[in-house]
Amino acid sequence: MTYAIIEIGGTQLRVEPGRFYDINRLEGEKDGTYTIDKVLLVHHEDDVTIGQPCIEGAKVEGNIMTHRRGRKIIVYKMRPKKKTRKKRGHRQELTRLMINSISINGSVLAQATETEAVQATPVLEPAGSGAEVV
Repeated sequence: MTYAIIEIGGTQLRVEPGRFYDINRLEGEKDGTYTIDKVLLVHHEDDVTIGQPCIEGAKVEGNIMTHRRGRKIIVYKMRPKKKTRKKRGHRQELTRLMINSISINGSVLAQATETEAVQATPVLEPAGSGAEVV
């Protein structure tokens, strides 16, 4: 099993080819490609490559599936006996990124197969399509 640890959107993630991840909003169009150069670690079979801090020549490529918003978070602040209340909400802007391949110095270590990409793609039914469960 091949995986990589990358730094993207202010966070570090463990990514594998053929899977999608929700990360902080990225610049780019839907169905466009995105290349990540900040690769911190690559594990391929029994070989582990660690960067200091990043691996030179390593990159992770993926497709932007969609831009979306996360779940709503309610922030409620109250000071008892002071009649002070503050209620605010927040929804994080996210990008769903499908990882296609992991490569070092131009040689592809792992690549997502076509069947994995089809299985991971979410199927969205339009409203009123008649696919209702009674």
